[in-house]
Amino acid sequence: MKKFLSIFTVLMLTLVCKAGNVDWSYKLIGDNTADPSLEITAKIERGFHLYAFDNPEMGSNPLVMTFDLKGCSLVGKPTPDKAYSKEFNDIFGVEEHYWTGTVKFTQKLKATAPTYTAKVEITGQVCNDGSCFQVFGSHKFEGKSPLANDKKEEEAKEGLKEETKADESDASQAEGVAEMIDSLQSANAPLVPGVNLSNADTSGWWDNVEAEFKVFKDDPSQQGRSLWYIFIAGFLGGLIALVTPCVWPMIPMTVSFFLKQNKTRRKSIMAAVTYGASIIVIYVLLGLIVTAIFGASALNELATSAGFNIAFFLLLVLFAISFMGGFEITLPASWSNKMDSKVDSTTGYLSIFFMAFTLALVSFSCTGPIIGTLLVEAAATSNFISPAIGMFGFSLALALPFTLFAIFPTILKSVPKSGGWMNTVKVVLGFLELALALKFLSVADLAYGWRILDREVFVSLWIVIFALLGIYLLGKITFPHDSKVEKVSVPRFMLACISLAFAVYMLPGLWGAPLKSISAFAPPVSTQDFNLYEGSVHATSSDYEEGMRMAQELNKPVMIDFSGFGCVNCRKMEAAVWTNPEVKSIIENDYVLITLMVDDKKPLPEPIEVKESDGTERTLRTYGDKWSYLERSKFGANAQPYYVLVDNNGKPLAQPYGYDENVPKYLQFLRSGISRYNSQKK
Repeated sequence: MKKFLSIFTVLMLTLVCKAGNVDWSYKLIGDNTADPSLEITAKIERGFHLYAFDNPEMGSNPLVMTFDLKGCSLVGKPTPDKAYSKEFNDIFGVEEHYWTGTVKFTQKLKATAPTYTAKVEITGQVCNDGSCFQVFGSHKFEGKSPLANDKKEEEAKEGLKEETKADESDASQAEGVAEMIDSLQSANAPLVPGVNLSNADTSGWWDNVEAEFKVFKDDPSQQGRSLWYIFIAGFLGGLIALVTPCVWPMIPMTVSFFLKQNKTRRKSIMAAVTYGASIIVIYVLLGLIVTAIFGASALNELATSAGFNIAFFLLLVLFAISFMGGFEITLPASWSNKMDSKVDSTTGYLSIFFMAFTLALVSFSCTGPIIGTLLVEAAATSNFISPAIGMFGFSLALALPFTLFAIFPTILKSVPKSGGWMNTVKVVLGFLELALALKFLSVADLAYGWRILDREVFVSLWIVIFALLGIYLLGKITFPHDSKVEKVSVPRFMLACISLAFAVYMLPGLWGAPLKSISAFAPPVSTQDFNLYEGSVHATSSDYEEGMRMAQELNKPVMIDFSGFGCVNCRKMEAAVWTNPEVKSIIENDYVLITLMVDDKKPLPEPIEVKESDGTERTLRTYGDKWSYLERSKFGANAQPYYVLVDNNGKPLAQPYGYDENVPKYLQFLRSGISRYNSQKK
């Protein structure tokens, strides 16, 4: 079991899911022939899948290749070199078709002129377990072909000239984004009685604002809050670890050793301070090593990876069973023996450091789950020093008693003696670890679409876990290492009441109640089969310019929701976060909500030629193309869901928000936008 745990822990830390996209490559086959063909290769990053041409209408956005030809014609349709995979999507209720890995498409041509061009534009959708992205590709092929006689060649040249003139005429009619806004402005009728939408100031609506987002990224108050949260979480974790059987008995033993080993009180205090400082150094180094190995961004991906969540679920279940007395988990004895030998073979402060290292190894069975959970929480902040800050808080709480009791040894007499109460703490932690493990399993369940842990199943399990915890605290259930409960102490009784009350609080969740306090842990409401709760949020507008004009007239900030008909995670956010009464109230009353579907196939009045940031020319043919281009050109993003708060001049009010079913965090996001908008008005 020890070896298995060590291997399992290593595997857990190496499961990383990287975000990515599709790399396109292009090749012209059969140049200087009458029957050339175009070879288009899509290299799909591992973990992602690209939806096929014939993906069902109710599913995710299918792949589309649009060809603009001069001097040639298409022969058939693009043909892939391998069949697509099929998988039923429970959210949309259809069997979706997709490719993974590398797929090559071949489009045959028929040359009708001595020189020809073929421009291809590609749109589609690629998804992984956590996000969906719009994919784009564009390339212009140029080739030559022999003709039967010179007369046909001359006729073909004249035809090409006419086509070129027509294209130049069409291009002159599309003058970019500014004209696009003006052309649509007059066509929109007011949606709100008495509101004039024709006098809006459109300047700045399409300007790039990526640089302005950096202000929020570097906002000290924002960083301070997250780091303070991690520090406090670590400190509380250290306090919990203190009262476990692995650590608590070590306090009087270690302090007594320092007092007896040193003849003067001053030296005893210095030894205890060194011991405490060594504990802090060891755990902070652990946090820095974890970050150095994976990096800040990889840690965030690790925390949201389906594979990692499965591994962490299994590990927490193992720890829970161990805490409840099923078996004992310890690190290999050879590790602690080596540390003991180092203590014996060294002297002075180095010996004390190895004593601290021995404590860290011996107490692993109690501190391991707490440290692991803390590191996962720190990873989600994507801040390089978060793991180190969390470990600093944890080790500070762990080290303080050793130092304080060495300075004030008389206090040791009033410290509760080791006993059965410590095993009770351990069992309670086992219940909490078991409940937390379900959260990680839920993430993987949603990612893979297993539907084995829908919301009502999750809530039912939590009700059972916390009800049993309350019954255990009342002494009605005992585990292998528990002492017999003769009388229930007042603190134990109060904790039992809290646990049972929490179980009762969750009961309405079986019928669809929001359960705000656990919304960050439970699966989204959309996974619940029986739901009596109604409370959906509707967009104020589905057109960017129209919504911005309304915001100016109504003098409100704007929330732009980049979504998609085929975006599963968009539906999850709407069901799990937007249905929260407070979130719903703020969005409906304090913002103008503009929902833009990036896979909307409704054609624009006229195609619009635009240039991407990399210089690639693209043609926007649908409203989905237009909203996707807005997201890329203005905000430098290409993911859904993607929420942006802007004032009614198009300037950002907060850092954008992606897929994260954390209601308190989303509320903070909304409130920060309102606060900045009001301060701007003043």
